[in-house]
Amino acid sequence: MMATMTSDREIVSAATDMWLVRHGETEWSRDGRHTSTTDLPLTEEGRRVAEGLRSRLDDDQFALVLTSPRQRARDTAILAGYPDAEVDEDLVEWDYGDLEGLTTEQIRETYPGWTIWEGPVPGGETPQQVSARLDRVVARCRAADGRVLVFGHGHCLRALAARWLGAPVVDGRLLRLETATVSVMSWERETPVVERWNV
Repeated sequence: MMATMTSDREIVSAATDMWLVRHGETEWSRDGRHTSTTDLPLTEEGRRVAEGLRSRLDDDQFALVLTSPRQRARDTAILAGYPDAEVDEDLVEWDYGDLEGLTTEQIRETYPGWTIWEGPVPGGETPQQVSARLDRVVARCRAADGRVLVFGHGHCLRALAARWLGAPVVDGRLLRLETATVSVMSWERETPVVERWNV
């Protein structure tokens, strides 16, 4: 029985890796407060660590560099050496709606056992809404002619990784992600895979 050959289209796709960088520390990320639309700056520590990303990214060539429009992501991109990163509105953090600024412990006083992955998120986004916009990001990254670098947010990037793998957004719950970390989504032949995570 003959083995199935990989198509030219799959070979081209396999050459496109998606590198993910979560923004540096803010006061709210440090304190465990859910931050989506609130446009907070990086802390001094967040800026210092973001500058340290330069040495971890400067040896790699990127065909496309994207960033969330939020200040914390854009500033991380600038400090990491990518001042011309293109703003992509689809990379905003999951909209927490009425839960903005609250910690998980505070939210669980009203919704016992709550997680963003299973909700509820009154006034915010559903997993289906998040998936729809992140699927556009995945398609854009796969269409790029080479590696893509993405600066974004904790829950959004975890959900984006899940969609890269073809998994539902809620599977992002399995991928812990710290601030100012680098992760790489790649390919093994025609199969999308996690190459590195939370480094």
